[in-house]
Amino acid sequence: MNFLMQFLLLVTGFVLLMKGADWFVDGASRIADRFGISQLVIGLTIVAMGTSLPEAAVSIASALKENAGITIGNVVGSNILNILVILGLTSVIRRIAVQKSTVKYEIPFIIAVTVLLAVMGLADHMVSRAEGAVLWAFMLLYLLYLLKMAKNGENREEAKPDRKGGLPKMLLMVALGAAMIVLGSDVTVDAATELAILFGMDDRVIGLTIVAFGTSLPELVTSVTAALKGKADIAVGNVVGSNLFNILFVVGTSALITPVEYQADFLVDSVTAVAAAALLLVCVAKKKSLGRLGGTVMLAGYAAYFAYLMA
Repeated sequence: MNFLMQFLLLVTGFVLLMKGADWFVDGASRIADRFGISQLVIGLTIVAMGTSLPEAAVSIASALKENAGITIGNVVGSNILNILVILGLTSVIRRIAVQKSTVKYEIPFIIAVTVLLAVMGLADHMVSRAEGAVLWAFMLLYLLYLLKMAKNGENREEAKPDRKGGLPKMLLMVALGAAMIVLGSDVTVDAATELAILFGMDDRVIGLTIVAFGTSLPELVTSVTAALKGKADIAVGNVVGSNLFNILFVVGTSALITPVEYQADFLVDSVTAVAAAALLLVCVAKKKSLGRLGGTVMLAGYAAYFAYLMA
């Protein structure tokens, strides 16, 4: 009976995520059109932060409970999933165009902050409050970069009148979509974790796989939905922004609350996260797009990493 109940909750969580992501993408993209804001900027900010709320909630709560296996495992595991599975799957469905600024600045920044987190953690197996403040400082610099990007004429589009409802309706769609995403993710994570425990998985593997997958479901559903709707910039910006937000805000805030233990076992996972970002950069550097071949390589890469975790 417990297995059946958790399975039904898992399905309910998926339904909430799918509908919530649909509303969220529609609302966000229409706001971008109305004010002439580029889809990439919307993806890097509103959509990225909105879909990262589950990681923030789970990791900060874990930090309060001093459970490093969930805090770090959730963030590192989610970032690996975001690139290898989400962008991999999205690009297999439809080729994703990647902006020049994403290739030149944002993806290298992901690599840099991922390495920084690993160095911080592996130096003394702890992310201290001072290091949390450093991560937050980089978060503020990233927000300043986005502000400058939003004001840059090259990243602005012609404002378009909205013919499907006013601004209040768009904001309501974004708010309701975000709420459904967070609720759906919460239900999904709880159910998936219970199912994992029933099958005897340990805390580290649960954090890197089940919880990471559950909290990355919003990014997955939102990115695939955005790609299918022809909003590729939102799909890419969502993943890039989410990965940066996960490390800088989520880990930074968690460490400010209480120093977060960084277990030595996370070395391989950190290297994998850096390798995933580097692979993305290699795949998009030449053609400024991610196609089916690159996506297939990424999915194969995650399959190999998952096999390592299960070994």
